[in-house]
Amino acid sequence: MHEWVTSDALRHHMECVAACMGAAADQVEPSEKDRWITCGLLHDFDYERHPTQEEHPFVGLAHLRERGDVDEEILDAILGHATYSGTPRTTPMARHLFAVDELAGFIVACCRVRPDGITDLTPKSVKKKLKTSNFAAAVNREDIALGVEELQCDLTEHIQFCIDALRDQREPLGL
Repeated sequence: MHEWVTSDALRHHMECVAACMGAAADQVEPSEKDRWITCGLLHDFDYERHPTQEEHPFVGLAHLRERGDVDEEILDAILGHATYSGTPRTTPMARHLFAVDELAGFIVACCRVRPDGITDLTPKSVKKKLKTSNFAAAVNREDIALGVEELQCDLTEHIQFCIDALRDQREPLGL
């Protein structure tokens, strides 16, 4: 991650996604928590150098495959987080990565406009901001909805899950 990403904001996003992935692994596959965190940390590692849909995440995946030290489940999850790749999200890891990616970024944006950051953030506040199209406009709300649908969970519960995961790491994440 640090070899390819110089942007503090992008690193922060990847670390937030990794925190959510670690929390998801605790519930789904606790023995594989390190792999899930790795997936979160690596999912956007090529985005700074290759931000187009023609390149991201394909260039990064080619690099990781060449290195040979990242397993196929992680690579498939990273590929599946880009809807335009056409890769179905068939594993719990892939579904969770997709479901937390945009939402983690959105929650961080919500924290940045609150005096107490994530301390007292609620799903109700996040859902209210989701309805404001010009707030964190780059966040794809359709992807958030699709992620919740693919996890077959309730939006409010998923938001709370991600808030809790980020709140547990609030100090290292600066939230």
